[in-house]
Amino acid sequence: MQQRLSIITLGVKDVKSATDFYENKFGWSKLPSSNEHITFMQLNGILFALFETAELAKDATIESNGSGFKGFTLAYNTRNEQEVDDIIAELAKKGVQIVKQPSKVFWGGYSSYVADLDGHLWEIAYNPYLEIDEMGNIV
Repeated sequence: MQQRLSIITLGVKDVKSATDFYENKFGWSKLPSSNEHITFMQLNGILFALFETAELAKDATIESNGSGFKGFTLAYNTRNEQEVDDIIAELAKKGVQIVKQPSKVFWGGYSSYVADLDGHLWEIAYNPYLEIDEMGNIV
């Protein structure tokens, strides 16, 4: 198996509302292959998908009754600390829930956390040990 990730699919309560969140809060665009049941968004080399939680669990043949911390976070890395502050300020203006204000962190970086409508945590972070190319890829 090759070392790669193709699609990240988040289980959401309402695909239309979740799509609206990512389009209007994050400023992302859905792909034409999206429909009323699933939304696809092209990231830098990865597809991001939104699919109804119960249907996603059914597809995976598991129960959908999970609650609390989901055991993972998604990260958006920036090129500097100021970019973290700017993104968080813009998201706060748009009414996005800020879970943790931007601050220096124990591992030497600078980060903040926000939550989407379904409580999925996004870390907005600057990591001084990682380089980001012009396409937003970590190199």
